[in-house]
Amino acid sequence: QVQLVESGGGLVQPGGSLRLSCAASGVTADYYAIGWFRQAPGKEREGVSNMLFSDGSTYYSDSVKGRFTISRDRAKGTVYLQMNSLKPEDTAVYYCATSKNWAVQTAQAMGVMPKDLYEYWGQGTLVTVSS
Repeated sequence: QVQLVESGGGLVQPGGSLRLSCAASGVTADYYAIGWFRQAPGKEREGVSNMLFSDGSTYYSDSVKGRFTISRDRAKGTVYLQMNSLKPEDTAVYYCATSKNWAVQTAQAMGVMPKDLYEYWGQGTLVTVSS
């Protein structure tokens, strides 16, 4: 049974930083990737960043590239999203998700992160960027 639990959200001023955590359990060797999505009010859920388990390669959406960093602590079974230089448009509920679909590897090579390739999701954590 896969369980993903996010934490670390909150209120931060523009230009500030937050680190999100995703405690993952039940993710076995046949999973291909883990990543972060976000959904702002009235908008579609969008892929922000992911990491392939095979080689640790990463993907970032254009909107967060250079500001966000995904990392993984294997010993703790936890994935992090370090978010710097936050902007009001980063305000959203952030979700952790994992995939058993090999197609996530092709998608990353193509520079996309379709949410339909991810089977398991956390409950989300709210990030609000506001002064």
